[in-house]
Amino acid sequence: MSRHVDAHAAEVHVGHGRIHECWRLDFKHAPLAKDIAGEGQVLRAPLPDTFHGLTDVEQRYRRRYLDLLMNEESRNDAMLRARLVSSIRRTLDGEGFVEVETPILQPRYGGAFARPFSTHHNELDQTLYLRIATELYLKRLIVGGLERVYEIGKDFRNEGVSFKHNPEFTMLEWYEAYADYRDTMARMERLVARVAEETTGSTRVAFRGHEIDLGSWRRLKLVEALDEHGLWTRDEAELRARLNERDVDTSADKTWAQLVDHALSHFVEPALVEPTILYDYPVELSPFARATEDDPTMVERFEYYVGGVELGNAFTEINDAKEQEERFALQVAEGAGGNVEAEQGDPDYLEALSYGMPPTGGLGMGIDRLAMVLSGKESIRDVILFPALRERQ
Repeated sequence: MSRHVDAHAAEVHVGHGRIHECWRLDFKHAPLAKDIAGEGQVLRAPLPDTFHGLTDVEQRYRRRYLDLLMNEESRNDAMLRARLVSSIRRTLDGEGFVEVETPILQPRYGGAFARPFSTHHNELDQTLYLRIATELYLKRLIVGGLERVYEIGKDFRNEGVSFKHNPEFTMLEWYEAYADYRDTMARMERLVARVAEETTGSTRVAFRGHEIDLGSWRRLKLVEALDEHGLWTRDEAELRARLNERDVDTSADKTWAQLVDHALSHFVEPALVEPTILYDYPVELSPFARATEDDPTMVERFEYYVGGVELGNAFTEINDAKEQEERFALQVAEGAGGNVEAEQGDPDYLEALSYGMPPTGGLGMGIDRLAMVLSGKESIRDVILFPALRERQ
């Protein structure tokens, strides 16, 4: 393979075997064209007719190769994301974490509230699921004596597409023995600040119209945040009425937990512009988090937000098999109440816990969303090279 770029002539040559490509990019005159010659065949495909780049947003996503070819900003965003991931790895490796790989095809799905994609293994005659999280396998490794582990990999959730959702996305998850959620809060704050500094040169970023300092985080209890909006109550009918009064459609919310989650996403989350840790969640929303010391109805869990967007989720893990079994039973009841995303339970994971797991802090972080923050992009499609798109008609 040979490749030559002459900036002055604006000509790119790529040669490989009997194929020869020549891109003639005349930045002052149209048209631009790409000639591909080989084996007696010549193909011609017109390039965008201006050096300002490929400007149609839909085409930029569908033909990312042209977007990268024509738009320097897109190439810079791709490189920023690569630096981001490298910085995370360097940081965690330097702090004694071990990077591991866990199954993508799983006989049971769990570790998050989500609908899975499923497939069928012909030889095993078995339904398998694309993982929705790496959590339960990583915690099995904590049981096995690997005290600090992490994975950066793809998760898959069969849900809607939005400016912050893509059905396949990249997640960082880490688990640390002998840590709790406050230790994890501190580690997350240090990691995000360091990654921002190494990736962009500063902890200050511009995101969604705001100047934000990723080196400074505030901490706010979930109950207090909901109460500020007049939306904290344990009575399902009352909470539904309060949301309906504010023209929120709650017809799809079948349980109190779903109503709380709706209140959070609709009213609390958009207001969390400055870096914010929202902590201490109701047990109904958190099947894997340990109860707080002073209130068994609340758990040691936090989510963290920047620019009104959630970056991730973390908690002190349940390490008692019996307590975890009771939480799974609560989720079964939640599912029976109409929540199709409730946890399904995992007997093998319960068996692993029965052998003993040390106190553990765990965290998940959306790599795509952190890339949005650091690059200042408002759509997840801008930081994923090949995002999911509806099929062209």
